[in-house]
Amino acid sequence: MRSHTEAGTGVLVIGSIMRADVALLCDKLRLLVDESGVGVVVCDVRALATDMVAVQALAELQLTARRHGCCIRLRRSSRELQELLDFCGLAGVLPCDGLARG
Repeated sequence: MRSHTEAGTGVLVIGSIMRADVALLCDKLRLLVDESGVGVVVCDVRALATDMVAVQALAELQLTARRHGCCIRLRRSSRELQELLDFCGLAGVLPCDGLARG
């Protein structure tokens, strides 16, 4: 997990995570938003597994972002992850800027 900011948008790269990592990931997001004041955090999720841990992490990240006056957008999501988010009713809450290629 790493982050940096560019012109009002923060970037958070999310790799392989376990349920125990979700709180730490939310802390990283909170710190990014508090330090930079960005309004949007783009989450690069191309390395994120398609499972319920990912769904939980993304939902909690969006909730954390909203509580701090911003939002997250997904980038490079797999089609499978998008389908799982849709199945869980979260596709409208977790917008995706583009699917991963390949």
